[in-house]
Amino acid sequence: MQYTIREMVIEDYPKVYDLWMSIKGFGIRSIDDSEDGVERFIRRNPTTSIVAETDGKIVGAILCGHDGRRGCFYHVCVHESYRKHGIGKEMAVAAMKALQAERINKVCLIAFTDNEVGNRFWRSVGWTFREDLNYYDFTLNEENITKFNEK
Repeated sequence: MQYTIREMVIEDYPKVYDLWMSIKGFGIRSIDDSEDGVERFIRRNPTTSIVAETDGKIVGAILCGHDGRRGCFYHVCVHESYRKHGIGKEMAVAAMKALQAERINKVCLIAFTDNEVGNRFWRSVGWTFREDLNYYDFTLNEENITKFNEK
């Protein structure tokens, strides 16, 4: 299978959004995942988000950013028809190399508990499951609703 791994640019948004919408159970936030929200994210992190492309089609994506200390992966996905070809691992490595180039030494991600495919993948490529901490969040904007694809 021929594919290219490259930096994500905002012009990729429509195809990335279509990819997100094609994945059952994928959570999309109404504000953060809008074109404006993703453009703001890419502007802040211009070199670290990654896409996989084949024949003009986006088949994988990672939103990746950092706060100057730690990197974080968001919305890591590969289209179901293109899984098991090393695309996810290659995208993750590209994003981690981009973080290293910015002198970031650690990266984290959040996978939903019921995302069996994702959790199995991250463990299989050497990521550490943390049992020593609790994750907390606080909603600052109630209009930023998460909807999960039911496809």
